[in-house]
Amino acid sequence: MFLSLCLSLIFFILGVLHIYWALGGNWGLELTVPTTLEGERVLYPSKTACWIVGLGLGTFGFFYILKGRFVDFEVPSWMLDYTGWGIMTLFFLRALGDFKYIGFFKHIKNTPFGKRDTLLFSPLSLGIALLGLLIELS
Repeated sequence: MFLSLCLSLIFFILGVLHIYWALGGNWGLELTVPTTLEGERVLYPSKTACWIVGLGLGTFGFFYILKGRFVDFEVPSWMLDYTGWGIMTLFFLRALGDFKYIGFFKHIKNTPFGKRDTLLFSPLSLGIALLGLLIELS
């Protein structure tokens, strides 16, 4: 139950941050988008994309509330059995990255994003995947 609560909180915080960006907030946004060595952004996430990611992360948080049985809400058993594996796989793949700008195996590391990705974003993704694995195996 404790691990489910931890993942729920992580996902809710990340979801709120993405919704903040969708609503026009700028805090932290520049440092969370990959750039080339020349400083050009590789991605230009739209407000719609931020909404989708924020709501998706919130949904993942709610999934772990259900998985930890913090609320009594009827869902098909297959959903509780398999969704966690999908979330875990998604964040494991995020930690591995695209081999160019994102993840532990990226080639472009000496940008503001690259440094934060190495120190924070990729380890967080791997941590989420490992917590998800522990939950699925318990």
